[in-house]
Amino acid sequence: MKIKFKLNFIFCIFSFLILLTGCQSIKEDDSTLNNEQKRDTEIYTHTDIAMGTVISEVLYGGDETIAKAGMNKLTELEEGILSWSIETSEINKINTQAGSGEDIEISWRLEEYLAKILQVSKDSNGAFDPTIGMITRLWGIDSEDPKVPDDSEIQALLKNAGYENIDLQGNEVKLPSDVSIDLGAVGKGIGTDIMMDFMQENEDIKAGVISVGGSIVTYGNKPEGGAWKVGITDPRDKEGGLLGSLQLEGDHYISTSGDYEKYIEVEGKRYHHIMDPKTGYPANSGLISVTIVCDSGLLSDALSTACFVLGYEESLPLLETYHAQAVFVDNNQNVYITDGLIDCFKLVSDNYIFVE
Repeated sequence: MKIKFKLNFIFCIFSFLILLTGCQSIKEDDSTLNNEQKRDTEIYTHTDIAMGTVISEVLYGGDETIAKAGMNKLTELEEGILSWSIETSEINKINTQAGSGEDIEISWRLEEYLAKILQVSKDSNGAFDPTIGMITRLWGIDSEDPKVPDDSEIQALLKNAGYENIDLQGNEVKLPSDVSIDLGAVGKGIGTDIMMDFMQENEDIKAGVISVGGSIVTYGNKPEGGAWKVGITDPRDKEGGLLGSLQLEGDHYISTSGDYEKYIEVEGKRYHHIMDPKTGYPANSGLISVTIVCDSGLLSDALSTACFVLGYEESLPLLETYHAQAVFVDNNQNVYITDGLIDCFKLVSDNYIFVE
C-alpha cells in the first residue's frame, strides 16, 4: 500500500515579504516624515513557532520585545486552554473528567469559546462538531503514521461523538464517558482573535497582519496606504502557487479549509483531513477549498470547516446567519464568490473558471 503525505501552508501575504526566519526591522522611505510618522511606518517582521505551527507577524510600530510578547500570548492560549494533550489546559482537564458526572468549572474565556462553537455546530446542523477529535486522530492524516481505518473502528468512535453531548451551563461543563472535546479545528482562528486583542491593546502597534498557521488577521490600515493583499493557495498546484488574491482594508479575519492541506493517497485515492461528522470519513461535498472572511477568528475557522463539509449551496444560509463572506472552489475547478468579496477578489490562475 502506497501512502503519500503532504502538508501545505494555506496562505501567503505578498504585499511585503513575510516568510522570513527570525526577526527583521524594515524601514520604508521616510525622508519626508516626522519622528512619530517614521515610527508608525516602520515595519517589523517576526516568524516563529507556537501552537505547533508557524506564526508570522508583520507589525507597523512594533519591535522584537513586542513581537515576542505576542508569541507568548499564543503559548499561554494553547497550554492554558485549548490543547487536548497538555495536562495544564482546560480542555484536557474536561476530557479527563468525562463520565465523572461532575460539573467542571471553566474560565470565562473558554465559556465564551464553547458557547460560540456550539452555536455554529447547531446552526450548521452538525457539519462543524468539536467532538470528533478521536476520529480525526484515528485516521492520523497529519501524523507520522496515517492510515485508512477499518469501518468498524470508525463506527465505534462515531457513536460517542456529537456536539449535543457537551453540557454547557454558564461557566460549568460536563461530558458523558467516552466523549472528548478537540478544538483543533478552531484553534488557529482563536489564535488570531488573541492576536487582534494584543495589537489593539498595544499603543505602539498602529497596524499589522498576523498569520497563525494559515488563519490570518489584518488590523488597521497601512500608514503608507493601500490594501492588505492576501493570496489564496491554488488547491491543485503542487508548488503552492496562487489561485487568486484578496485585497482588504481594515480589520478582517481570514481562514481556509482545503483538501490539499493535509492528505494521504492510498491506491490512487485521496483522503484528506477534514472529516464529515456524520460519516466519520473525509467530507465529500464537491468542494476542494473554502476561504472565509468575517469579523471573528473563531468563526472564520469554524465556518470554513462547516462550509467545506456542507458544500456550496448548503453553506449560503449559514454564511448569511453570520454575515460572513466566502470564496469557494469546487472539484471541477469552478470558483464561486459571495457578493461582499466580488470587488476584493482577483483570480490569477488560468486553470480555474470564475462563476458569477
